[in-house]
This record gives sequence, structure tokens and C-alpha cells, in this order.
Amino acid sequence: MKSIFLCEVADNPERVFSKETVALLKEKAGLEEAVYNKDFLYKNPDKFTDTRYIFSTWGMSELTEEEIERFFPRLECVFYAAGTVQYFARPFLNKGIHIFSAWAANAVPVAEYTLAQVLLANKGFFLTSRLQSTGETRKANAEKEKYKGNFGETVGIIGAGMIGSLVIEMLKNYKLNVKVFDPFLPDEKAEMLGVEKCPLEEIFSTCSVVSNHLANNEQTQGMLKKEHFSAMLPYATFINTGRGAQVVEKDLADVLESRPDLTALLDVTHPEPPEEGHAFYALPNCILTPHIAGSSGNEVHRMAEYMAEEYLRFAANEPCRYEVTLKMLETMA
Repeated sequence: MKSIFLCEVADNPERVFSKETVALLKEKAGLEEAVYNKDFLYKNPDKFTDTRYIFSTWGMSELTEEEIERFFPRLECVFYAAGTVQYFARPFLNKGIHIFSAWAANAVPVAEYTLAQVLLANKGFFLTSRLQSTGETRKANAEKEKYKGNFGETVGIIGAGMIGSLVIEMLKNYKLNVKVFDPFLPDEKAEMLGVEKCPLEEIFSTCSVVSNHLANNEQTQGMLKKEHFSAMLPYATFINTGRGAQVVEKDLADVLESRPDLTALLDVTHPEPPEEGHAFYALPNCILTPHIAGSSGNEVHRMAEYMAEEYLRFAANEPCRYEVTLKMLETMA
């Protein structure tokens, strides 16, 4: 078989790869529609000796270098229709196999979600809607005067990778100033994006909205703490669509309790969802969503389309857009 689906969750490829994309890959890449897993490999070790391409998504099988060599001696590429490849990519890359990821496709809905929250936050939507909806209309009207709206306000972006950069591009359509904290952002790219590079402390102390898009690694875990949240401007908002582990969550909860003017919009926590009885559940100024920023519903089909297009470019010896390298794994989510 020239191309196969390899995934430990049998239903995921069918959910992510639309019928149209599967039909295209069957025609162009010789894709077998069945979904195989690691257990099947061990029971049929010689079935895939001629397989050149693997297509997958969330639940991609984890293989060692020895297993790859044993089961897929002619494998050239893995096309992963989802975001992070950190958990499975290194053995493939060490074997010289190309890895392609749809992280850019998954960045689109996260950026759209973030843009929507930024614009609503600067209008005071989250605090005033809660007050208005519970009949505290006078207080809602008084509080709305504390928000300056979007014109000329300053938004802070933490992490200018694929998602952060896309958020910045989307914010260009509005009269907003953008500050960025990202130690890996070259000065020339910051200039191209039209943003001001700043220390993390300045981001929190000068921006009406702070949105986290840090890559998830050991260096970023526990990076955002009480000193940062305590420094936030009056009536500011913190948005987290990065990873919950990057936030010292007790610090955030303590600050939110002492600063009812602040708002936290958390699409990710650590763990997800927060444990029963967590302080976040009792805080009216903490709004939790069940990790909805990323691709969901029909949005997941975009990721498969990106990988089908990447396969066509690779097969035609054209430059590819979304290849992942070992070097990239050091900094990407």
C-alpha cells in the first residue's frame, strides 16, 4: 500500500478527513481507507513494507526508530492533520522521514477566537454583560465607562509563533497598538509585523488585554505568575489559549479574587478541566471554556486539506510549507 491511515483512535481520521479529501488522496496518493494502529502492525509486521506515506491526526501512533525501520522500511513522509507533533515526531525525523503538520491550519480558529475575545474584552463585554444579566443595571452602566473600547488601545501578545503572528495580522484591521513578548522574535520580523517588542513585565503592566500564545515546553511552564497578574491595568483582561501549565493557576486565582475589575478568559487549564472545587469555578471574573479555540466541528477539515495540499506539493517536487524539523521542535508548541 502506497499510503495508509495510522492512528490509535480509529474514528479520528474519518472525523478530520472529509470525504472529498479522502477521495483526492485515494486518487493521487493511493490511500487505503482503513485505519491501522500499532497493535495491527505487530500482528502484521510485513504488510507495510512498501508504504511510503502515512496520513494521521490526533492519536497518531508513537513508534521507536527500530519499529519504524521494521514496519515501514520505505516510508518517506508523515502528514499529520493536527497541531503539535512533539510527542511522536523525533524518531521519524531521526530516520530522515519528513514530517508535515497542520499547525498552521489549527492556528486559524485559535486566532479567530482570540481576536473575538480581544474586541469584546476592550468593550467591557464580560463584566458588564454579567451585571446586566443579573439585573444590576446601574452598576453595569457605571462599569462600562471604565472601558476605553478598541480605538487606540494596546494589546499584549505573549509568543509570536504561528498563532501569535496570525493574531497580530488579524488585529491590523483595527486601530490597536500591539506589544509582543517573544525572546525568539527577530527584530526584523517584529518590524515587519508592526509590533513593539517588550519585556514580559511591561506587557502585563501596560496592555488592556494580554493574550498568551507561548509554545509549551519546560522553560515556559509556570512562567506567568502573581507578579505579572498583579501588575495588570485596571479592568484589564488575560486570555489563555496557550497551555494551562504556563500559568501558576493559584496565583491567578488569588489575584482575580482580590481584583474583581480583572477578567480571565481561560480556554486551557492544567489539568483540563480544573479539578472539582477549584477556585476558578467560584470566581465570577474567571470565564472557562472547554478548549474550544482550536479546530472543532467542520473546522477540522481544514487541517486535512492542508495536509492533502502538502502531499501534492511534495509529490510534484514543489516547495512545501509546513514541514517540521528537529530544530523547530526546540521552540514550537
